[in-house]
Amino acid sequence: MARTSLQCRECKKQYDTAFKYVCDDCFGPLDVKYNFPTVTKNTFVNREHNYWRYFELLPIENKSNIISIGAGMTPLIKADNLGKKLGLNNLYIKNDSVNPTFSFKDRPAGVAISKAKEFGLSAVGCASTGNLASATAAHAAKAGLPCHVFAPSNIEMAKIAQALSYGANYIAVDGTYDDANRIAAQIGDSKGIGIVNINMRSHYVEGSKTLAYEVAEQLDWQVPDQLIVPVGSGAMLNAICKGFEELQTVSLLNDITNMHMIAAQPHGCAPIVDAFKKNSKEVIPVENPDTIAKSLAIGDPGDGRYVLKRLEQYNGFAEECNNKEILDAILLLARTEGIFTEPAGGVSVAVLQKMIEQGKIDKNDSVVCYVTGNGLKATEAIMEVLQKPKVMKANITEISAVVN
Repeated sequence: MARTSLQCRECKKQYDTAFKYVCDDCFGPLDVKYNFPTVTKNTFVNREHNYWRYFELLPIENKSNIISIGAGMTPLIKADNLGKKLGLNNLYIKNDSVNPTFSFKDRPAGVAISKAKEFGLSAVGCASTGNLASATAAHAAKAGLPCHVFAPSNIEMAKIAQALSYGANYIAVDGTYDDANRIAAQIGDSKGIGIVNINMRSHYVEGSKTLAYEVAEQLDWQVPDQLIVPVGSGAMLNAICKGFEELQTVSLLNDITNMHMIAAQPHGCAPIVDAFKKNSKEVIPVENPDTIAKSLAIGDPGDGRYVLKRLEQYNGFAEECNNKEILDAILLLARTEGIFTEPAGGVSVAVLQKMIEQGKIDKNDSVVCYVTGNGLKATEAIMEVLQKPKVMKANITEISAVVN
C-alpha cells in the first residue's frame, strides 16, 4: 500500500499521488492523505535537529529525495518579559525568523522542492510576496534545479537581493501579488514547471504543518490553549490545524478540540477578518492591498474560506491591526525578548495585544504566537520610526557626556 495519496478537500474523491493539485470532478483542492506508520514520542528522539525529523508524517516516499538546508526545529521562546508586559503567565514565541532563509517559508518550500525532485520535474518556481522567493530559490539551488520567481515589483529590496543571490530567474511583475500568482499559474501549467505554491500546493502546504509538530513536541506533547497565526493566503493556519489533527490521529496528542485559532491580518489587506466580523462565509478579495506587512498582502487568499471553517471548528477569532500598531508591536517584541521581526510578526503580536484587551485570552492560558520572518528582510518600514543615530566626533569628553 502506498504511503500517501491525494484526497479532494471538497468531494473527498481520492487519487494516487501525482503531480496534480485540483480535483477532476469538482475542482476542489487536493490534500495529502497518509497511511501513517506506528510512531511514538520516542520515534523522534535523537534525530536531526530540523523538520525532517518527522519524516514518517511528511509526503516524501524516499529519503534520498529530501532537499534540506537545515530548516526547522526553531526556538519556542518562553516570553516572560513580553508576557509580563501583556499580563500573560504562559506566553511563547515560535521564532521562525531564524530559519536558513530567515522565514517560515523554508518549511513548505523544502517539502515542495523535495517532491519536485521525486516527481522528476526539470524546473521549479513560485509566486511570492518575498519570503517564498528566497526559500524556493535557496532549495532549488541546493537541488540543482532552475528556479523562476514571479513577484510584485514593489516588495522589499532585501528579499529581491536574497532570491537573486541564489540564482533565481526573478520576474518582477508590475502589479499585485494576485497578478503575479495568475501569471505563475498559467506559465507553470503550460511549461510543466513545479510552481511550489500553485501546482505543487498539495505537497507544499505539508511543510507548514511542521509548525504544529514542533510546538507540540517543544511543549512536551501538550496542546496550547491559544495560537496566534499571521494570515496571508491562509495556507499556514490551515496546515497548522492539520498538523495538530494528525498528531492526534497517531496518538501523540490527546483531545485538541479546546485549542483556539486566532487569524491575524493587517488593516489594508484583511479580507478574512472582514468576512469573519460580518459572519459571512464569502471572502471578498481586496483589489489593491495597502499595508506595510507586504508578506501578508495577498488580496485574494486561496485558503480564505477554509480559514473561516477552521476558526469555527476551533473556537477562533480573526482580528486586524493598522500600520502604527504593527510597528509598535515590532519594537515591543524586540525590546522585551530580543527578537527582531518583519511586519508579519508584528501583526501577530499586535493582534495578540488586542485579543487580551478584548478579554478573549486569559492570563493563565498557554499562548503560542507565531513569528514568521526576520526584521532584517524588511527594514524600510521600521526605519521610519527609529531615532536616527547622531554622528559625533571621536572625542571621549563629548561622547562620555551623552552616555548615562
